[in-house]
Amino acid sequence: MKRPMDVIRYPHLTEKSVSMVEEENKLVFIVEDEANKNEVKWAVEEEFDVGVVNVNTLNTMKGNKKAIVQLSKEDNAIDIATRLGML
Repeated sequence: MKRPMDVIRYPHLTEKSVSMVEEENKLVFIVEDEANKNEVKWAVEEEFDVGVVNVNTLNTMKGNKKAIVQLSKEDNAIDIATRLGML
């Protein structure tokens, strides 16, 4: 059985991703290449005890898979980002 951190590799830190945390209540992660949207949603909900509204994934030019995770209005992305050391 997979653990949530087997799906989520690490948070993606750029100026744009920090802006998404602050303005849009979204978190950005680099995830395993084979992970689908449902697995990413499960991993974020399990690991951080939050509700996930939407997940978008894309492959980067560096060959990584990036997931942009929209949290529910009841949950605060800034709190999660602070726990992860992003802010």
